[in-house]
Amino acid sequence: MTKKIISYNVNGVRAALNKGLIDWLKAADPDVLCLQEIKAMEDQVDTELFKAIGYPYQYWFSAQKKGYSGVAVLSKTEPENVQFGTGIASMDAEGRNLRADFKDFSVMSLYLPSGTNIERLDHKFDYMDEFQKYIDNLKKTYPKLVICGDYNICHRAIDIHDPIRNATVSGFLPEERAWIDGFMKSGFIDSFRYFNQSPHQYSWWSYRANARNNNKGWRIDYALVSEPLEKNLKRAFILPEAKHSDHCPVGVEFEF
Repeated sequence: MTKKIISYNVNGVRAALNKGLIDWLKAADPDVLCLQEIKAMEDQVDTELFKAIGYPYQYWFSAQKKGYSGVAVLSKTEPENVQFGTGIASMDAEGRNLRADFKDFSVMSLYLPSGTNIERLDHKFDYMDEFQKYIDNLKKTYPKLVICGDYNICHRAIDIHDPIRNATVSGFLPEERAWIDGFMKSGFIDSFRYFNQSPHQYSWWSYRANARNNNKGWRIDYALVSEPLEKNLKRAFILPEAKHSDHCPVGVEFEF
């Protein structure tokens, strides 16, 4: 049995729907879709559009602030359990974590904060510390974890178009890179790099300076897979041809 999971920071689900998201999703046909930065409350989204193409099970976790952040998980099959948030107030107010547990694996849609200024950078580091502790504990109960989403961090120089100039920019700071490196070493596999070591593979491009057409991007979206699922890994991929957002989808496939 094959299971395909796709993760997509849509930078506003309503805007993405207006750009043909449903037609794309129908063709991509994942078993589970993780969305980030939905920027909407559930009642602001035409959820029937997703149901009509085979996703009756929809879980939306919005930020308290309207038009900001938020994550979702859509599935063809019903999860055994769904967890909205982490129970950590500073994280949950912004709607950044949503987990669905299935028989063979648990999948989380994650939207890690960006460090756009000093205050947000401090919040990002606090979040990263709390998240590491949360996941270390969660793995004891749910060892087969897939954490999909926008981590807002490039791991290595190969994951960014200009590592020298961006060395002092949030998203590629040494401390951020050290955190995601440590997070992976705590028991997670970067599924894309497990299969593909090629450079110039990105998942986000600035809207400025024609960055996407010139492929001057960053790989900040990941499908991290806990080590007990390594034997089930079939393939992993990035889909840069999908253009409903400044991000593109990333995904992973398993064989059970």
